[in-house]
Amino acid sequence: NARDVPAPRVLAVVVTYNAMRWADRCFGSLLGSSLKPDVLAVDNGSSDGTREHLAAAFPEVMLVCTEKNLGFGAANNIGLRKALAEGYDFVYLMNQDAWVCEDTLALLTAAHRREFGVLSPLQNAADGKMDEGFRRKCGRPLERAGFSADTMSPGSGGPAEKLPALVEVPFVMAAHWLVSREALEVVGGFSPAFRQYGEDDNFIDRLHWHGFGCAVAPEAR
Repeated sequence: NARDVPAPRVLAVVVTYNAMRWADRCFGSLLGSSLKPDVLAVDNGSSDGTREHLAAAFPEVMLVCTEKNLGFGAANNIGLRKALAEGYDFVYLMNQDAWVCEDTLALLTAAHRREFGVLSPLQNAADGKMDEGFRRKCGRPLERAGFSADTMSPGSGGPAEKLPALVEVPFVMAAHWLVSREALEVVGGFSPAFRQYGEDDNFIDRLHWHGFGCAVAPEAR
């Protein structure tokens, strides 16, 4: 019985740095997910009150405060190590200025297949249109699968339910990554050689080298 299968354990990790402008929508969306994750904020030395606000407004969010700005990869590695040590099935890495829909995590974990180490939802800009960076990297594979990047709706392939559960892509940016435990155990975390930018390219290169793919789940946004 599917109802007897326990929900996957997901640790959502958000690295913050002076994130007051976005904190409420970012963390509120994670805590409002239908598949509710545990949430870890790794604050990289904010000076705008982010730490104090998170502690007061989101007491259920675990908060790690660094003494200095460690950079994106090293700060995320704190969360990745926690996920491995505490037996989580997935880690969801999300940028501080991003948010998820209520069903994003549920759709991603349901679509996951073991051969894919990283899954992403459709990454849209705040106006609802596809993010331009995401379009450049993932637009063509999605269009070949019958999805129209221009309208964010099915192309000639038919209604939305006809969309493939997953579309394999060569790369997807780390603003929204669902990373499987199996991939983390083999690939490891981000390389400390990349302090800011390039760390996601390097991780995906190592992911592929170890035989894992990455994909987009078009129904998740």
